[in-house]
Amino acid sequence: MTTAGWQELAQLRLADWAPRSMMRSAETVVERPAAPVVDVHNHLGRWLSDGEWMIPDVPALLRLLDDCGVQTVVNLDGMWGEEVTANVERYDRAHPGRFLTFCQLEWERLAAPDGVAALVASLEDSVARGARGLKVWKNLGLTVRDADGALILPDDPRVVAVLRRAGELGLPVLIHTADPIAFFEPADRHNERLDELSEVPEWWFGDRDRYPSFDTLLDAHAALALACPQTSFIGAHAGCAAEDLDRVESLLEAAPNYTIDTAGRMAELGRQPRRFARLVAAHPDRVLFGTDIFPITAEQYRLHYRFFETADEGFRYDPAAEIPPQGRWDVSALALAPELLEGVYAGNARRVLGI
Repeated sequence: MTTAGWQELAQLRLADWAPRSMMRSAETVVERPAAPVVDVHNHLGRWLSDGEWMIPDVPALLRLLDDCGVQTVVNLDGMWGEEVTANVERYDRAHPGRFLTFCQLEWERLAAPDGVAALVASLEDSVARGARGLKVWKNLGLTVRDADGALILPDDPRVVAVLRRAGELGLPVLIHTADPIAFFEPADRHNERLDELSEVPEWWFGDRDRYPSFDTLLDAHAALALACPQTSFIGAHAGCAAEDLDRVESLLEAAPNYTIDTAGRMAELGRQPRRFARLVAAHPDRVLFGTDIFPITAEQYRLHYRFFETADEGFRYDPAAEIPPQGRWDVSALALAPELLEGVYAGNARRVLGI
């Protein structure tokens, strides 16, 4: 290459740089999991798809699940009212044992004087309609505001009261608090998720005048779980702190009612596979398999099985993307011990979900 060519390359924008790994390492194909699977974190409804069903062809989905060894999928899109009924009828009642629908709550109603009573009534109505759990989304702590304009944090006493009632009703609570740590850091040249934030700038929560810090939110997350000891919690996305597994493990040790799912965090867990494998070995009954892949594909399920079961190193966590969406790195697999897989894949979920 000429000197001019090298000089031109020196001006290459990072956004245009798409290096291809030269690693020549093992690539293990895992067609079916080592044990039957319960996917505790997925989206089948209309919440995230502009009013259209995420799955237009349910029989085709069932064939895919059968091919991939998936027995049951938790659908987090029940919302409330008639939407719960629509999801339960489309999935749970039409195909018993294959789907479980979770409801959600309108946390904005806490700004009203009767907010707790209204949300408890909504929760009880959702149970009557067939909901099998409750999903708490990250808007609690980030955007839901009280009557005085203050943000309502996850450990607000009114939230505690509602989620204690969820426990009394036998509903597990899958809770997503905050977001990756980089989303709360300055949006500058040091931010490891700048590619992603540039694509979706509304995911940046680094303005301390508008949003709490990551640690403030995760402290509230932990306080909520500890304040509701009779409620079963599933901390979404590796306990909402996949980059800080010491924090996650501390809550697992402090709160017997707390478990975590693995959904949507292969990128973070795969750059510390030995650390996460140690966490699973130390808490074999507290980690639940989840994917958060929607629409569901066989390729993604099999990529997850490779991640959990093999010792492969240096592979892409999103093979279809030219630029890895959650950070410019590859991952290595967990190589979980065979005796751990049955619990992680399904046994722990069955216990928490009561199935």
